[in-house]
Amino acid sequence: MVIAVTVAAVVATAAATAEPARLMQRADLVAYLDTFLEASRGKDYGPNGLQVEGRREIRKIVTGVSACQELFARARQAGADAVLVHHGLFWTGMPYPLTGMQYRRVAELFAGDLNLLAYHLPLDRHPDVGNNALACRALGLEHLEPFGDYEGLPVGFKGSFADPVTAAELVRRAGSFYEQEPLAFLDGPEPVATVGIISGGAQKDLYRAIDEGLDAFITGEVSEWVMNLARENRIHFLACGHYATERCGIRALGEHLAERFGLDVEFIDVPNPT
Repeated sequence: MVIAVTVAAVVATAAATAEPARLMQRADLVAYLDTFLEASRGKDYGPNGLQVEGRREIRKIVTGVSACQELFARARQAGADAVLVHHGLFWTGMPYPLTGMQYRRVAELFAGDLNLLAYHLPLDRHPDVGNNALACRALGLEHLEPFGDYEGLPVGFKGSFADPVTAAELVRRAGSFYEQEPLAFLDGPEPVATVGIISGGAQKDLYRAIDEGLDAFITGEVSEWVMNLARENRIHFLACGHYATERCGIRALGEHLAERFGLDVEFIDVPNPT
C-alpha cells in the first residue's frame, strides 16, 4: 500500500536522525506533524496544521477530539503549551469574524498563550495512528485496504476476519472499543466476514460499502434513510457515535509524540454522545 510505505519511510527517517527531547520548538512540531500525517496531501473541509499561534517552546501537549472552550480552559489548567485536536476551529463556509462563540474560544487560547494544531482527514486516513486503521485492527480485521473516497483520496479502511464472526459479536467488539453502545441495524449476512470503517459522519459511504459487497459498514453518525437502505441491501450498519469513533486517533497521535520526543502529553476527554 503506497501511503503506508510513504509514512513508514518518514517515521523511520525521523527516528534515525532525531533525539528524544522534553522541549520542542513549535516550528519543529508543526513540521513533523505536517510530514508524518501528510497534511498537504489532498483536500479537506478546513485547514490542517497550526491554526492559532502560541508560545514557541512546547513541553506539554493536551490532545482532544474537538476544539471547544471547555477543552481549551482545561488545557490551560493542565499547564499545556499546545492543544492538538482532530476537529479544529475553522471550517469551509463558516463565518470569518471572531465574534461570539469563536471569540470566546480564541480568547481562551490567547489567555494561555496556547498553540492550536488540528488534523482532520489526514488523521482519519493514516495507516498507523488513524481512526479507521486503529479500529480495524482492534476489531480483529486483517488484510486492510483503503476504503472510501474524498476528492480522490481514501478516508477509511476495510478488511476481513480470518474467522468470520456473528453480527452480535461485531456489535460487542465495536461497543467495547469505542466505549459506546452502537446503534445497529443487523440485516446483513451471518456470519460477518468483511467490514468497512469510516469514522465520523460518513453514513453516505454506506452506498460504497454496498457496491463493494461488504457484509458490514461502521461509521459514527446515522440518518433516517440509512435503516431501510441497509435492510433492503442486506448489509449490517453500525453507528457508533461521531465523537466516539474519532477519539482513538488523536489519543494514538499524542502517545506517538510522547514516545517519539519525550513530550508530556495528556488526553482530555470532553464526552459527546452524538
